[in-house]
This record gives sequence, structure tokens and C-alpha cells, in this order.
Amino acid sequence: MGREVTFRQALMGLIMGTATPFVHAAGEPPLAFVATIPLPGVKGRIDHLDVDVKGHRLFIAALGNNTVEVLDVGANRHVKSLPGFGEPQGLAYVPESNRLYVANGRGGRVVVLDGESLAPLGHIDKLDDADNVRYDNAQRAVVIGFGKGALRIVRANSAESVADIPLSGHPESFQLERAGSRAFVNVPSARQVAVVDRAKREVLAIWEVQEARENFPMALDERGRRLFVGTRSPSALLVFDTDSGRVIAKLSIGGDTDDIFFDPDRNRVYVICGEGRIDIFRTESRDHYPSEGSIVTAPRARTGLFVPQDGKLYVAAPAIGASAARVLVYQAK
Repeated sequence: MGREVTFRQALMGLIMGTATPFVHAAGEPPLAFVATIPLPGVKGRIDHLDVDVKGHRLFIAALGNNTVEVLDVGANRHVKSLPGFGEPQGLAYVPESNRLYVANGRGGRVVVLDGESLAPLGHIDKLDDADNVRYDNAQRAVVIGFGKGALRIVRANSAESVADIPLSGHPESFQLERAGSRAFVNVPSARQVAVVDRAKREVLAIWEVQEARENFPMALDERGRRLFVGTRSPSALLVFDTDSGRVIAKLSIGGDTDDIFFDPDRNRVYVICGEGRIDIFRTESRDHYPSEGSIVTAPRARTGLFVPQDGKLYVAAPAIGASAARVLVYQAK
């Protein structure tokens, strides 16, 4: 950009409509802003996202609007709004069966949609406060965090419940190994990361989060054997060694983070912060994570999705004041 500005100056510019998009570093930014996709009529908080890569569709859990929003990310346009949900929180798209699982925080159920028509096929009941959802490709299962502390495993094609794995508290973000059978689960009420064996369906280990509280988002670098955990009190990024469970780095980040993503092609970590920025770190070595700067986004934009296949980061910005809800699209460089 040729000059440095403070984050406060950049955020004020965003509010006034004259934002400098990159702060804290010189040279070409690691993320380039490429598009805005409107979310017409969407009000309230926006929760998590998932993608149909081949179909170029982005699914958004518009929690405060009780809808699931569908975007065409090939054309950068809004396609449709699906009503009738109860505080949708998490989404998991299953490409093999072309189904979309929608976890509802209210109503105690996960709704299963046909991926083609987006019509309901059925639902899984007795899942109070159903939250984050992941598709487990290795086990051909969908994993759902819910209630006062458990993971539910269901068969991806039939939605049949297979097992519950008890935890010490309500699970927030969790990540699944692809080459192994472990799942790493944030349990903020217990200040823990639980390490779960998905095949044996048991908890293998508990890693205490001693440096901070409110460990909500998480990302995994499986090949590098690093687990990135975001906390809100204080605002920090904790880096765990997945072999030992030891914290090997603690980095300062923006406030109110709710999503973190690891970019394996560029060895970067993207931390989406609700105070209105994305913090970017480079994984230079197992214990060294220099900052690559921050990108100004929008107030309360704290969730998103990184799609490694096309190197794009989508950030959900809720409607605030005169600003309508929208998705901000960034291309990784």
C-alpha cells in the first residue's frame, strides 16, 4: 500500500466508507478483496458456513434470521433463502450423497436437506443446542456437537444415529484428522481441548487451556502437527503440538474471534475477529508464527469459511445500522 496505518484508523475509514484495506504490513497483502455478495433481507447474527465445491454453492447459517442462505460463488450472487429453521448454527455438506445437514440451536434437531432441491428429507431429534457439524469422509459419518457435552456420530447417507461420545461440557469448534482417527474438540466451559478417537468412540486425552478462557474457534494443520485454538479472554491464538498437547506459542489477535482457518498451500493461519478484522500469521516453523498483517472487514464479522480448492476466504458480515448483511470475498495470494 506504500504506507502503514493503525487498525483504529482503518476501522474508522471502513465506517466512513474510505477504508484502507490492509494494515500492519507493507507490500502486497496476503488476501485481496475481490467481491461483495449481498444477503438480502438477512437480519441478526450469522453463524457458520459450508461449501459445495463442485456445485459452486456456499451455504450460510443465518442464525438470527432463522434461515439458511444459498450463494452461487461462481457468479458471486445470492440464489435463495431457505426459511423455517430454529437458530441454525452449523452446516455440513456431504458431497457423496448430495445432502446438507443443518444444526439448529433451538428445537433440538438437525435437519437433513436434499442437496439438489434443498427440500427437507428428515431430521435427527434429541439434539439439544445442536451446534458445530463436520463431515467425516474417512468414516462416512457426520459428527455433531450438541447439548451439555457430547458428539453425536450419524451415518452420512442414512442419518442413522450410531453413537454419542460424552464430553465435559458443550462442544464448540472441533476438527477431524484426515489421515488419523482423532478429533480435537474445544470445550470452553471446562477450559479444555478434548482429544477423541472417532473409531473407538472414546476420549483419549484432555489438554487443559490454562493460558486463557473462552476457547471457541479452532483450526488444524495435520501435516505440521499443530492445532490452532482461538480464545477471547484474553484475545489470543494458542498453538498446540498435537503429539504432546503442549502449547508451543501464544499470539495476540483481535477481539471476538469465532472462526480460524489453516491454508496448507501457503502455510498461513487466518483468524476472523468480530471486532472487524482478519489477522494473518505465517507458519514459519513449529514454534515461530510471524504476523503477515491484518485485513479490515466489518463490525461483528466473526465467522466465515476458507475454501482451499480455490484459495478463497468468505467472511460473513451481519446487518448493522444502515449496512446490509453481506459476504466479503477474499483471494489468497
